[in-house]
Amino acid sequence: MEHVIERRGLGPFSVAPIGFGAMRLTGPNVFGPPRDHRVAIRVLREAVERGVDHIDTAQFYGPDIVNELIREALHPYPRELIIVSKVGAGRDRNGGVIADDAPRRLRRAIEENLRTLEVEALPVVNLRLMRNAGPDALFDDQLGAMIAARDDGLINSIGLSNISLAHLLHALQVTTVACVQNFFHVTNRESQPVLEECKRRGIAFVPFGSLGFGVTDRTPSSADARFVEQAVRLSVTPAQLVLAWALAHATEHVVDPGRLVG
Repeated sequence: MEHVIERRGLGPFSVAPIGFGAMRLTGPNVFGPPRDHRVAIRVLREAVERGVDHIDTAQFYGPDIVNELIREALHPYPRELIIVSKVGAGRDRNGGVIADDAPRRLRRAIEENLRTLEVEALPVVNLRLMRNAGPDALFDDQLGAMIAARDDGLINSIGLSNISLAHLLHALQVTTVACVQNFFHVTNRESQPVLEECKRRGIAFVPFGSLGFGVTDRTPSSADARFVEQAVRLSVTPAQLVLAWALAHATEHVVDPGRLVG
């Protein structure tokens, strides 16, 4: 019997349940070039060869580095490949992540993504919030910039990242939302209310940190020994168990761990 690969919605697109988060292709602390350029290129190509059709990136990864690696490894892109980027953050000279979220800067960041990835439009771009404030005038203006970019054909769909339930409900009053990308992990479920609202509305929930920022086949993402014990009992790695939990938690989940291959 032919094996049918499961598909999950990502806005208007259909993707495999597990994508590839490209953030860790850079140097230490997501800053500067990778230690081995050839390995980074090989990882991207192998991910796509293994069936990954959803890659998560950002112009501020590196900065610039990850988008350039993606272009070098995969351009011209497979027709089915969905590249998702994000705007709203930047880097200082020491590599720190800072807010770069003025509405005019969001437009410029989208254009920079298009240039470095060498595409005319992106399937989805997430507005990444870097401030703790609830929905306010700035958020309204940011949404306006994203909507204008969509209406001008620079992006197909708008996503949101690092948001509260209040942000999601507010945004849905003025636009459709393709996906939400929040931190969500078996040991940190603070975004559960956001996830539940996404489930109710059929919005893709794409958790970042699915592996707890660095889980490997030998080290779980938390100090919870019970998870290690369960993985051993099931003859799987802690990373596999964490991902299985995420995928089973909601059918709207699309996960994009950064260490699928390589």
